[in-house]
Amino acid sequence: MKLDNTNGQMSFAGDVSPPQNADDVEEIFVPPLNFAMVDNGIFRSGFPDSANFGFLKSLRLRSVICLCPEPYPEATLEFLKVNGIRFYQFGIDGCKEPFVNIPEDTIREALKVALDVRNHPLLIHCKRGKHRTGCLVGCIRRLQRWCLSSVFDEYQRFAGAKARVSDQRFIELFDISCLKHHPLSFSSSKK
Repeated sequence: MKLDNTNGQMSFAGDVSPPQNADDVEEIFVPPLNFAMVDNGIFRSGFPDSANFGFLKSLRLRSVICLCPEPYPEATLEFLKVNGIRFYQFGIDGCKEPFVNIPEDTIREALKVALDVRNHPLLIHCKRGKHRTGCLVGCIRRLQRWCLSSVFDEYQRFAGAKARVSDQRFIELFDISCLKHHPLSFSSSKK
């Protein structure tokens, strides 16, 4: 139904036709798989696709960190370009245990991007938002001084039955001392 405002009086018009243009359609926001907020200005998820573009646009992202080594889809690159979103790719192979090799230098470089508030709001993602993303977020949690049991609990909630002991070992042993000079803008560091 449309509201008819002719002659200065409000009355219901009988037209019940579908919207004629995109502006009349209410957009449906679909978050990517395993989407969650990590902290103010930092989000995590699985690999976003075109169904997620409206949702991502609503976040007003400045940056995206992709932890997958595969070439990024052209449609997604175009979406990022059109919306002025910086793209950082840190290709980490999605290996399975017991042959998991998480490169410390790559995680360290991705952390530097994630910690830089000029890149916020920021989305961190890998294929499913479980292992590689979980390792990076786990390192962020260590910088936030979370206890290891809470870090592992969060990791396990996203990884589910596919949680990897090797990922948790990596998070526990990762040397955060080289990143302590980076200013923390996290909500938990504002005490």
